[in-house]
Amino acid sequence: MTQLSKISDLTGTSNGWGFFLCARKELRSGKSGNYLAIVLQDTSGEIKAKIFQDVDVLKDEFDAGEFVKIQARGNLFNQRLELVIDKIRRVDAQHDALDGFREESCIPCAPRPLDEMWQELEAHVAGITTPEVRELLNRILAKQGDRLRIWPAAQSVHHAYRGGLLEHVLKILDTVIFLADAYGANRDVLVAGAILHDIGKLDELSYGVTTEYSVEGNLIGHITMGASLVRETAQAMTGFPYDIQLQLEHLVLSHHGAKAMGSPVEPMTVEAFILAAADDLDAKIHQVHKHIDADDTAGPFTSYHRRFDRVLYKGS
Repeated sequence: MTQLSKISDLTGTSNGWGFFLCARKELRSGKSGNYLAIVLQDTSGEIKAKIFQDVDVLKDEFDAGEFVKIQARGNLFNQRLELVIDKIRRVDAQHDALDGFREESCIPCAPRPLDEMWQELEAHVAGITTPEVRELLNRILAKQGDRLRIWPAAQSVHHAYRGGLLEHVLKILDTVIFLADAYGANRDVLVAGAILHDIGKLDELSYGVTTEYSVEGNLIGHITMGASLVRETAQAMTGFPYDIQLQLEHLVLSHHGAKAMGSPVEPMTVEAFILAAADDLDAKIHQVHKHIDADDTAGPFTSYHRRFDRVLYKGS
């Protein structure tokens, strides 16, 4: 049997074996009995898959968060591509390496190299002219940098892969720097706000090879945790300007743009309006690109996007 292609290249006629990361696993009940619904990932994306046969045996052969070897075939269900799995087991890393298994081939990752993105972030920090703001960022990145380099920005909605949070931050930096100059806003404050706005996600999300919400993430949330980190770091510095501390806390607390969207307060400064708009724009455009790229329907429009409550135009 042939080896399956990358997830992004699978079709309804695909048939073969392959190595993937099992991101989620759930036992469900159907008309014909129980079945397993899982989500598989590799570097090119993710796909839903189902196991209908030998469920009682195969459900113990692997767990969510493990690498698996599968034998499966493509299937179109409600005009969406999925895999129907006939065989599955957890990977034996040493043995399966002989057949080409590599962990890095199964973990979704940002399209840009992580080291390249990190160097770009460091350049933004070095370019800050307010020494206290630059020092605050250096202190936070010294403690949080190892995680910020690899953390996803979300569990599923946008930039939900290794390095996704860093990619999201850099895109927002490009936007806020342009808008700061266009509207006469404080560039240093906005650069810091862009870097720090989602810093609480490093504790809100637990990340290894899969992403889950932590207990603290569910109970407190990344906005509150991020604002607390900014305050604690600023207050631990000698003579950090209180006005700048307040502005940075406000950027973190208001970056969702509205109380209905989870922000404890709404934007009240030019910098806060700019950051909230840039954050929202990047998250939405990423979802638009993702939906269009994943769509396999015929015609110029995609299938319905539930979050946007519309179809999207793919072009002719």
